[in-house]
Amino acid sequence: MIKTLKILLIIAAFMHAPFVYAGKLIWKVSASGNGQFTTIQSAIDHIPNGPHEFISIQIEAGTYKEKLFIKKSAFELVGAGIDKTIITQSIARDAWRCDHVDDWGVATVNVDSCSKINFKNLTIENSYGFDHTTAINIPCAADTSKYKLVQPNGHQMAFRSFYATRLKFVNCHFKAFGGDTMSPWNTTDGMFYLKDCVLEGGVDFYCPRGWAYAENCSFLSHSGSAAIWHDGSLHEDAKTVLVNCNFNGFDGFNLGRFHRDAQFYLIKCHFASNMSDTPIYQVKTTNTLSWPGRVYYDGCSGGNKNKFYKNNLQEAKGNPKAAEINAAWVFGNRWNPLKQ
Repeated sequence: MIKTLKILLIIAAFMHAPFVYAGKLIWKVSASGNGQFTTIQSAIDHIPNGPHEFISIQIEAGTYKEKLFIKKSAFELVGAGIDKTIITQSIARDAWRCDHVDDWGVATVNVDSCSKINFKNLTIENSYGFDHTTAINIPCAADTSKYKLVQPNGHQMAFRSFYATRLKFVNCHFKAFGGDTMSPWNTTDGMFYLKDCVLEGGVDFYCPRGWAYAENCSFLSHSGSAAIWHDGSLHEDAKTVLVNCNFNGFDGFNLGRFHRDAQFYLIKCHFASNMSDTPIYQVKTTNTLSWPGRVYYDGCSGGNKNKFYKNNLQEAKGNPKAAEINAAWVFGNRWNPLKQ
């Protein structure tokens, strides 16, 4: 099947025309000109606004220094390999907000109110914290002092979505040094599925809002007071679930935190021995929490001597069993990511 697809892509590139394979319309992005498009953004812009066939945008190996703005639905971006196709920008959120009124454009990949989008076999990077190792003072019209000190470990979003839902990420690497690396935000009806992904960054570098399921993923903390975060403040059922995931980082890194209503499930996760003994904790906040303290573990291992992650699934609403906790349990009949 893979060989056939490669042959068809070569033919399509030669003819500069899309083709249909396995029920999908296939487009190719190649910076060298061997496809229908030379940039990822131009392929995305070519997607119809109205109803259309699901489109697979196949991206050739290489480094694409693009900032993507996505306002289209029902398509996928498929790279040549998790660290072979790299989409990268260098953006400090603190600097961005000096000249912009909102976060549209603050990330390497920015997604608006869209749905049914897949990301596969690629890296999405915000390189600011790797490019800048010291703080810099910049002119900032939005700041009262007219200057702002931008830190190398500040907020640096590789992925940021606004009110999007049914987003699927498989074999992807989300890379930043600072916080909020992977930010799929939609407390109303956001549903996000991750499998076989690598995520790294600073504080709250994986911070979904709504419903999120991550399986077989690796998390690497470079800095900050917590690796993961969740906001489920609009719905009691909203949750973030992590199954068979690994956590590593700097000495004494913390697992997670929240300052809005949240619900965490960690099943069969493994923690590095240098992780702190600090449980997922509530940050001091003025927010009123309707369902506080919902953090559940089952079958986790590693960590330091105190092992705060004792099995407590029986305390969760509905008394779920670990074997029941999967993507279908998280999203119910609203979405089956395995069929998208």
